Amino acid sequence: MFYKKIFAAAIGFALTCCAREQLINQTVRNNIIGQTNVAKWHEGKQCAVSIVYDGGTANQFKDALPIMDSLKIPATFFIVTGDIADSQYKGMFIGRPVSEILKESETEPVNEQNFFERAGAVRYLGYEGMEDYHTRAGDLFEQGKIDEAYKQIDEAYAKARQGGLKEAPTPATHDNETAVISWKEIKKIAERGHEFASLSVSHPHFAIIDDINMDYEILKSREEILNHLGIKHTFSHECPYGSENKRAVERALPIYPALLNRMPEPFLEEINRRNIKDPTASQKEYVQWQREPKDNTTAEEMKQWIDVCLTRDNIWLVPVFRDAGGIGSEPQEGAGLRDFFDYLKSKKSSIWIATFQDVVKYMRERKNSYAPVYLDKNKIRVELTHTLEPALYNFPLTLKTYVPDNWDIASAKQGDSVQYLKTNRDENGVYVLYQATPNAEPLLLRMEKKSKSK
Repeated sequence: MFYKKIFAAAIGFALTCCAREQLINQTVRNNIIGQTNVAKWHEGKQCAVSIVYDGGTANQFKDALPIMDSLKIPATFFIVTGDIADSQYKGMFIGRPVSEILKESETEPVNEQNFFERAGAVRYLGYEGMEDYHTRAGDLFEQGKIDEAYKQIDEAYAKARQGGLKEAPTPATHDNETAVISWKEIKKIAERGHEFASLSVSHPHFAIIDDINMDYEILKSREEILNHLGIKHTFSHECPYGSENKRAVERALPIYPALLNRMPEPFLEEINRRNIKDPTASQKEYVQWQREPKDNTTAEEMKQWIDVCLTRDNIWLVPVFRDAGGIGSEPQEGAGLRDFFDYLKSKKSSIWIATFQDVVKYMRERKNSYAPVYLDKNKIRVELTHTLEPALYNFPLTLKTYVPDNWDIASAKQGDSVQYLKTNRDENGVYVLYQATPNAEPLLLRMEKKSKSK
């Protein structure tokens, strides 16, 4: 009898053990009541989709945004802050006078020692076509074609010295010449649930500018967003041109928790928008699968991306749109966008549609969470915590807890918030799904009368 009592006590104590990523009560094989895990995706959905707009161009707001608002689909806009008319910080070159660098180029060609300075300053020579030289040099450099990148910058300076070129703004406005949007308008859009994120001040190729100019682009863009939109919108950043340059990523990551380009996580495989790798072949727990719709990408092709997501439980689809309305770089016509977004919305029961920031937060919180469970007569107490910075990582997690078979309706109370829940059943037993804020008050689950259900 004594040993029976000891065994019963041990079972009760086992229910207090923590779990992360898997069911809590592994030692009690025949009693699953109280077993709790964090769902892989918000609300127990099968996969996730984040709609991303690259550049914050005028037509994204004019043509694409109304469609998304009408369907209540959130988006993440990576914006070039210097393009916004009332921004304090504009593109600038930090260093020697550009005229001095231009004169020096007469006798000294581009080399390893001066390349970053020359490549950054070329955008500020004041002539048409210099931005194109900068872009081509950046792309070549990132491909490992160093000598060809040098030749591009040498040619740009040679043309500038020859004269006869048409003058142009320094730097040229990034794909946004018709932009009329203001920070006041952006704030109103953000209040509707959309995320705004940094794409630098003036959109240089980070792979080929020096550290001091890169820091200006990273930090002043963040400061601009912080001043106008608040801390919430300083979470995500994109290094321009989708660069995965190691030096650029390493300078941006300490400033922004999430990068569209690259943010190494052991549990996450990142498939860049130009990578043709099959996301269904990945063995990682999560796969960020970026796609870049072109002007010839049909709505049917884009809808197939969604279908692929629904074949697995680990895919996070991130379509990166450049423009809309048939205008600009890689534009998408309104009708095709509407068709695609309608199809996405029709799958909302299985797909979590969220901003880039929210998905990153959920994955990281889940991977770093603990949920001790305590049984108290007819109540189940869950204490959800994670090891991340609470002020930054405060997105609600979805918990799955097994409850007694006789529970039809349950409530989950956390602080002053109460959720009324219908129970579900799987091969293991009866359970409830509910939202829980980490590092807050414990949650209390209990059976409720049917009249309490919502």
